[in-house]
Amino acid sequence: MIRIGLALAITLLLTMNVVGFLEIPYLHQLEQLAYDTRVRLTMQHSIDQRIVIVDIDEKSLAEEGRWPWGRDRLALMLDRLFDDYGAAVIGFDVVFAERDESSGIKVLKELEKKELRQVPEYRAALARIAPQLDRDALFAKKLAGRPVILGYYFTSNTDPSKIRTSGELPDPQFGDAAFKGLDVPFENFNGFGANLSELQLSAAGGGHFTPLLDRDGVVRRVPMLVRYDHGFYEALALTVARTYLKVPRVRPVFPKETASSDYRAIERLMLGNRAIPVDKNVAALVPYRGRAGSFRYVSAVDVLKNKLKVGELAGKIVLVGTTAPGLHDLRATPVANEYPGVEVHANMIAGILDQNIKDRPAYVLAVELVLLALIGLVLGIALPLLNPIKASLLTLTTLTLTVSGNLAAWQYANLVLPLVSSILLILLIFGINMSHGFFVESRAKRQIAGLFGQYIPPELVEELNRHPELCSMEGESRELTVLFSDIRDFTSIAESMPPQELSKLINFHLTAMTEVIQKHRGTIDKYIGDAIMAFWGAPLSDSEHAAHALEAALEMQTVLKDLTPLAHSLGWPPLRMGIGLNTGAMVVGNMGSQFRRAYTVMGDAVNLASRVESLTKDYGVEIIVGETVQAALPNFAFRELDRVKVKGKDQPVSIYEPLGRADQVDAAQQRELALFSEVLKHYRAQRWNEALQILDDLLREHPDTKLYQLYLERIRYFSANPPPTDWDGVFSFKTK
Repeated sequence: MIRIGLALAITLLLTMNVVGFLEIPYLHQLEQLAYDTRVRLTMQHSIDQRIVIVDIDEKSLAEEGRWPWGRDRLALMLDRLFDDYGAAVIGFDVVFAERDESSGIKVLKELEKKELRQVPEYRAALARIAPQLDRDALFAKKLAGRPVILGYYFTSNTDPSKIRTSGELPDPQFGDAAFKGLDVPFENFNGFGANLSELQLSAAGGGHFTPLLDRDGVVRRVPMLVRYDHGFYEALALTVARTYLKVPRVRPVFPKETASSDYRAIERLMLGNRAIPVDKNVAALVPYRGRAGSFRYVSAVDVLKNKLKVGELAGKIVLVGTTAPGLHDLRATPVANEYPGVEVHANMIAGILDQNIKDRPAYVLAVELVLLALIGLVLGIALPLLNPIKASLLTLTTLTLTVSGNLAAWQYANLVLPLVSSILLILLIFGINMSHGFFVESRAKRQIAGLFGQYIPPELVEELNRHPELCSMEGESRELTVLFSDIRDFTSIAESMPPQELSKLINFHLTAMTEVIQKHRGTIDKYIGDAIMAFWGAPLSDSEHAAHALEAALEMQTVLKDLTPLAHSLGWPPLRMGIGLNTGAMVVGNMGSQFRRAYTVMGDAVNLASRVESLTKDYGVEIIVGETVQAALPNFAFRELDRVKVKGKDQPVSIYEPLGRADQVDAAQQRELALFSEVLKHYRAQRWNEALQILDDLLREHPDTKLYQLYLERIRYFSANPPPTDWDGVFSFKTK
């Protein structure tokens, strides 16, 4: 419950951050980093041949001189681009804010007013040549009637004394009335730097190239429409694309009103049938197609010197800009820290033409909230119920589906869905569960391993670690099977061996027997000198505890025989062992005193197992089981040995010798079992002669069988000393 509560709390915190009730530091920066990574991973890395950049590069500055150049050179550039090379539209990513007086006309006019004011011939000559020396007028003339878009910029300053305006703005795309009554948060400016009036009035239009910087100073968006005073003005890329497509006006589109929403932000801008998705600030994400150089660059000086082929730029969009470092038109973008500003506009134009501008609509907020809630509920509830491997697989699957779904929406639907909050939620929930598992569950596992590692096999310890709820240390009553084993004549063996060798022998024997017991899912209770006490069915429940215990007992005797040659090679005496088994209700748990406790079993059924083990030497067999074991295992073959009253019990019990699985008993053994069963029937019915007759046959075939010799002595005794007529055939033992 703690882990589920923590998972839901983290989910709530992240959803509060999404809706704006809480701001988690650096989460916005991480989201921008994720956006930039997706941009870089999905860039086209190809050159768009439709757009050509005429670059005022270092080569051009070296040959033509420092910027700005004379307007006559720019007029010549226009002639070259349109008349010689066939450009379709030209956009200038530069501002012509000051007059060009490089021709010396200003000096000549000053002479006319002063030193040469009384020379009529000078005045007449100046009047004739002045139009040729007015390079702004020449440039304006070359602009007129041609699809040329001039660039300008806006500024914003909170200090009224620092607000500046210069030049002539083009006509706004929309007036105040277009968005009256709508609370659209346009980028708003109060100053501008524009082109000379005669240039702007002669040009086909204008567009701003005001950068929209995110908090980290990176250009990811371009404001398509911005507000200044009572008008709304287009971006340079939008105006160039609109002119190229011959669309007279851009059309804003609003989402359809519904009964549950009064959201009225602009959803997209339409250029004819082309849609430009915009955010709430009417800004579009720049679809960067690659690093710098994703468009063809032509040096401006090569244009002026007519080094291009005739018609080489036919039908192309031409942007005039600069990559020269000294002209300060390099921007930080998702694809590079220094990226030519003119190429930002080129990417934007290409995106408009290709309809591949990413969209971040308002409803992504709802998508993010639903996704966070779904992830929080699924992982928060599921992970605490799973083991580490399954929890890791579920987390990895969720993470993979989240990231791949996000990338699919990006690549195929041009949707920008938030990613960081979902990834962060997945990792935090996983981290909480793994940390809890390490610090809390690992402690519980260490406790379990400490308590049971010495009693039960490693695989059962691991099973308890996976399901600690299955284990209880409290005393409880269960039906279990208990085993006692004891080495025969151990006292004589101990007296005949040096202590060191005896210690090695005992360790050797107990290790081998313990391996067998644990192999069959048994729990070692204790070692009592050379004896072993073990039980089945706890701490983990085992529906086949009787079968596992008997299989262990049979294998213990087999292993003991197999180890005899090795013991002989070490100079040790051969070992024989008796084993007693009993099934019944017994108390199991952590019991003892305040000084020492142990996980053990107690009860009458335990005592009976100990008693029947001691009877193995009387009946000359290796294993004796109680009647409850025999009844629980119909697939095993047993030979009934006797009905006895052991010391400390008033009720008689039947005891049996297990021979193995029933399907492994051969015909000779089955015949022997049947014959001895007849002996017991006659014996209990006091038909001594009939019993002796069958017993003699068995002894002829098996003269060394102590069981048959035991019954031969009893029958002879009872023949001479008949028991009472109501005798039930039960033999009472007075000693342990």
